[in-house]
Amino acid sequence: MFFNYLKIAIRNLLKYRFISFINLFGLTVGLTCCLLICTYIIHELSYDKYNRKADHVYRVTRLFKSAETGAVNLHLGTVAPPIGPLLQNDFKEIKVMTRLLDNSPAPFTYGEKKFNEQNTFFADEHLFDVFDVKVVKGDPATALTGPYSVMLSEETAARYFGNEDPIDKMIKMNGRFNLKVTGVYKAFPENAHLHPAIMVSFNTLKDSAVYGENNLRTNWGNNSFFTYLLMQDNFKPEKLEAQFPAFLNRHLIEGGKLKASQWTELKLQKLTDIHLRSHLDYEAEENGDIKRVYIFSAIALFILLIACINYMNLSTARSALRAREIGIRKVVGAQRKEIIAQFLSESVLISFVALVLAFAITALTLPWLNNLSNLSLSVNILFKWQVLIPILCIPVIVGLLSGIYPALFMSSFKPVQVLKGLFKAAGGNISFRQVLVTIQFTISIILIISTAVVFKQLRYMQEKSLGFDREHIVTMSYNNELNNKFESFRTDLLNDSHIKNVTASSRIPTGRLLDAMGTQIERNNASVPITGDIKYVAIDDRFVSTYGVHIVAGRDFSKDFSTDTTSFLINEAAVQALGFKNSNDVLGKNIKYGFRHGQIVGVINDFHFESMHQKIVPLILLVPKSPFEYGRISIKIAAGNIPAAISALEKTWTRFLPDAPFEYTFMDENFDKLYKSEQRQGNIFTVFASIAIFIACLGLLGLSAFTISQRIKEIGIRKVLGASTGSIVGLLSKDFMKLVVIAAIIAIPISWYAMNNWLQDFAYRTTLQWWIFVTALAIAGFIALATISVQAIKAALANPVKSLRSE
Repeated sequence: MFFNYLKIAIRNLLKYRFISFINLFGLTVGLTCCLLICTYIIHELSYDKYNRKADHVYRVTRLFKSAETGAVNLHLGTVAPPIGPLLQNDFKEIKVMTRLLDNSPAPFTYGEKKFNEQNTFFADEHLFDVFDVKVVKGDPATALTGPYSVMLSEETAARYFGNEDPIDKMIKMNGRFNLKVTGVYKAFPENAHLHPAIMVSFNTLKDSAVYGENNLRTNWGNNSFFTYLLMQDNFKPEKLEAQFPAFLNRHLIEGGKLKASQWTELKLQKLTDIHLRSHLDYEAEENGDIKRVYIFSAIALFILLIACINYMNLSTARSALRAREIGIRKVVGAQRKEIIAQFLSESVLISFVALVLAFAITALTLPWLNNLSNLSLSVNILFKWQVLIPILCIPVIVGLLSGIYPALFMSSFKPVQVLKGLFKAAGGNISFRQVLVTIQFTISIILIISTAVVFKQLRYMQEKSLGFDREHIVTMSYNNELNNKFESFRTDLLNDSHIKNVTASSRIPTGRLLDAMGTQIERNNASVPITGDIKYVAIDDRFVSTYGVHIVAGRDFSKDFSTDTTSFLINEAAVQALGFKNSNDVLGKNIKYGFRHGQIVGVINDFHFESMHQKIVPLILLVPKSPFEYGRISIKIAAGNIPAAISALEKTWTRFLPDAPFEYTFMDENFDKLYKSEQRQGNIFTVFASIAIFIACLGLLGLSAFTISQRIKEIGIRKVLGASTGSIVGLLSKDFMKLVVIAAIIAIPISWYAMNNWLQDFAYRTTLQWWIFVTALAIAGFIALATISVQAIKAALANPVKSLRSE
């Protein structure tokens, strides 16, 4: 019986080629999209699961809050250096603790080779007890124990030493420190939340002027250390977190009246949650987003649903063509369950054929998706048995889902009516098909609106005024070697006509404002604490002019005023935070910021230092006491001859820093990178949304072709009676266009709610204007009308004699 079902199924596929092609093509495209999205989702969900101990590893995070309101001002993925050792000492649940400190970028040299390494970390000797990283050369137990030792990834070692054995060779960091290579390790997997290329031993920091052994034990203010804990089995994180307030009050004692737990907290974050569920103020790398996984999962289901709807629509539509076959089967003794089994087997067969084709197309199109998403997805991930078995179940599910209604409907035919020619494919089945078409176009309109809003937001971010001039600014990072000769470096550059201005700062726009200190302002000869977080950037006297920031009140820093080394510039948001309404009113006021006392000499306009995901925050600009607080250079170059300006910059850089590689970026490129993730998401979203709309149109094309073929004699009679081509096209199209309007009524509130929630992730966002929804309806209507008109015009132009003489 099974082989009989198979034979009949193949015959019907060949007999009704057009409808069979649309069904097979639609399911193939739908399944291909699902497989492509599946590779992305599996990749995102797999982060840090390469580590066999991942379920027992937690990262310690630290947040700062207002003691008065409890509002969180800052939540860091890093903590102060004493916290890790103290936690391990106080809590027996902790098996191993390890710390890393990001030191990127850092210049390294070996002979004539120079590299500016972007993934340089200080790491302690316990790292390999927490992370499953294979060491290919050296002893993982001792390689990071001694000071001035370094481990390299295989790729990094090959760049420096080629085929030579790197062990015990010396490389120089920052032009000063000689480090001995003690080990080589396989690179952290792509699905890891951090990727150290170079790891310098943590004990090297004990000789550092900035950190030092005492600072590592006592400095609670430098929160730059990634701290990971390997916990005992059956560990309850909430139980340990409940003990953290007492831990902080015990170890962090200050002279004030507040307990430490009133203004700071420690949290535990599971290792496998970092990539998708962590968006803290300092991360090792850009993370993914669980919302993105949900969005693309929904798109995959939408596309598959549309393909299934096509199958149901076309199968029920062609039921009249198979009515006699079903009647004869029933007359010769076939039971309803056997007819249902036959039709379900046909739909499952088509689904399996579609899946095989989908695997082949996925393998061919995955490189395109990798290029679009900037990922390295592999089709091999789909052939793991944990993934392959559920995928092989998809054709059965899709086959049953798409075939169950046609099977039930066609198996209900009465043989007497069918064989007498009294059966008509009308009534409830047409109503159900209309519901399915409405669902298809509801999904399509939602996707059109969503795509439009995504790109409108991207355009808004790219075109919105930032409050400063980012054009023709070159940015560079530098090491401490330049600090003592920076003025000579700047003077040398400004002697070239292609260089307009040069400034140094601790951070540059596009960087995160992470540092915050307690603020007090003098009122009536008394210091009043300021509630809320005011962040700062250390700048020199040329920062404001280089970036074209507008002085709202007062003046800029100047070397003509010796007191400016203790003075402050603030932005307009800080004016409000300090309790003033007018920028002029705050000039001359004395404030205490951290350990620094000084006077406010100027107010600058609010400008976007960070991305538009973050609000413009109260900001203080100050001249640091030591040039070691700088680390970034910004150079304003003339617009006329950019290559000449870069050439002059490189010559000066090489003269002052011969051991440091010359690397630079343009400020406008830095801002574009902030939104690369959204740009890639928008591009991928557009592609899959277009595919979903295409599949819906494909089904509509087949359904309209079949529906029109059923009315061919009616069309012939209307033409004989004088109906015009336009009136016939309108007649055939209006029923479908009504469904598009109904779909829009359903889709508009759904898409408004969904996209309004999506826009909440941006502090500065576009608005959902009425024309977006009207345009989406117009596009959907045009697509539907164009699809239907292909068949309607063909039918309207046909010779009525041919359709009527076959009666």
